[in-house]
Amino acid sequence: MSPIELLTPRLHLRDWCDDDMPAFAELNADAEVMRHFPACLSREESDALAARIRAHFRDHGFGQWIVTHRSDGAFVGVLGLQNVNFEAHFTPAVEIGWRLMPSYWGQGLASEAAQAALAFAFEPLQLVEVVAFTVPANLRSQAVMARIGMQRDADGDFDHPRLPDGDPLRPHWLYRLGRAEWEALR
Repeated sequence: MSPIELLTPRLHLRDWCDDDMPAFAELNADAEVMRHFPACLSREESDALAARIRAHFRDHGFGQWIVTHRSDGAFVGVLGLQNVNFEAHFTPAVEIGWRLMPSYWGQGLASEAAQAALAFAFEPLQLVEVVAFTVPANLRSQAVMARIGMQRDADGDFDHPRLPDGDPLRPHWLYRLGRAEWEALR
């Protein structure tokens, strides 16, 4: 299967290459980017995460794309789709997620790339639903979720099973977008 690439007016969502590893490591080591995650990642942890993302692409035909700016090829971040890799009341499910370099925040790039990923999810993949989730304090991600048409499912909120009891990042809000709702928004 050949790599899937998506283009938006400003962005190129593409397959990974080894040259992406330093920029991805920089993204994962940024304290502001990782504010709502348990910890920043070391280079080794970042490389291991990249290997898992690349394996997901190989095994499922979709995953987290590298996002670059079309004007200059600059690394913007990662965004894409992946199978939720833990058990919860809403799994099995496919989630949409993103991490962008702070210099690209506030420009609508996450929403732009997410719309392309959702079109891929609901058209060629024919998914019935896509989910997203984040901690209550992550207002930036919640704003992106709202802009791309996702709705919070307050009854679906959950405690992340990979975080210990009492961890302030354990409570998560669940967002959903079904194919019918996505088609109505188009």
